[in-house]
Amino acid sequence: MAWFGLARAVFAAILVSAAAMIRPLPFGLAANVALAIVLAGLVAVCEARLRNAAITRVLGALLGCGIGILVARAAAAGLFGASVSDSRIVFLDTVLLITLAYLGLVLGAKQGEWLEPARLAGLFSAGGPERSYKILDTSVIIDGRIADVCDTGFIDGTIVIPQFVLKELQLVADSSDSLKRNRGRRGLDILQKIKKMSGVDVTISDVDFPGVHEVDLKLIELARSLRGKIVTNDLNLNKVAQLRGVDVLNVNDLANSLKPVVLPGEIMKVFILKEGKEYNQGVAYLDDGTMVVVDNARRMISRTIDIVVTSVLQTTAGKMIFGRYIEAGVAVQAPPVVASETREDNGRRARPSTTPQPQT
Repeated sequence: MAWFGLARAVFAAILVSAAAMIRPLPFGLAANVALAIVLAGLVAVCEARLRNAAITRVLGALLGCGIGILVARAAAAGLFGASVSDSRIVFLDTVLLITLAYLGLVLGAKQGEWLEPARLAGLFSAGGPERSYKILDTSVIIDGRIADVCDTGFIDGTIVIPQFVLKELQLVADSSDSLKRNRGRRGLDILQKIKKMSGVDVTISDVDFPGVHEVDLKLIELARSLRGKIVTNDLNLNKVAQLRGVDVLNVNDLANSLKPVVLPGEIMKVFILKEGKEYNQGVAYLDDGTMVVVDNARRMISRTIDIVVTSVLQTTAGKMIFGRYIEAGVAVQAPPVVASETREDNGRRARPSTTPQPQT
């Protein structure tokens, strides 16, 4: 933004003016101005890096640095109590101050996610169970079925929506391609629907990983830090997350497990949508998207017919059902009925009689 550049210029001008007037270096005006310009550049670089950092990491870094300085001052008090004039004590005090401040800064920034409100609430909940986190990725949000799953109450714990996923979803919604734009807007609508559901705990996470550029890898790192599970329908993300030891909930696997079981010989009613690849075949689809290939049904396109299931094939892409069209006036052969066995009083099995009965 323009005002960022203006603020940097004003800051650099003030720093250069102060260095020119105070002259902390005994090497003339040029050396002091050069020192001020270098310091202004370093501050600008730090400001640019911190602008994309999560606020919890910044607070953690400041808190850790402050604790490091306090520990260094406490150690210095003991050192100077032993000897005040020794130059080695002065040097050791300086090393302790710089080292402990640096260590506190780094460790505080690394563990800054513990300052999130959800984490803090979990720390002070005495004896309460550890909260579980379900992290949504972009593909499962755009897919939309996760909203129905959340509405039924099968997703427990806290649903986490990372800020970098929202940014990616916004980029898709602002795309020049109309198809991508509609998909992105659908994803934003799904998020609004989930947030308005009663009994569903939704949180927006500001945790980011500036050193990681791919969104999928950021999701894996976030799941590691929160000890949560990634909810997705992306097969590649599923494989990579499992290789890195992160649990994944795949919506496609859930949908496949909930498909109704169909057995050969069952009668079902389907709508023939198009012709099949083989001769005289028709193709229909169930409500869950399962493909049904029907023999002898090519002339029944755009009609709802009764079929008998002949076989069921499970493939890597899903389940396929094969059937045969039941023509009007043709009876379906039922499986042979086996006569039930009876027991006589003496415990021996008695076969059903095959002797023809006299007709009257």
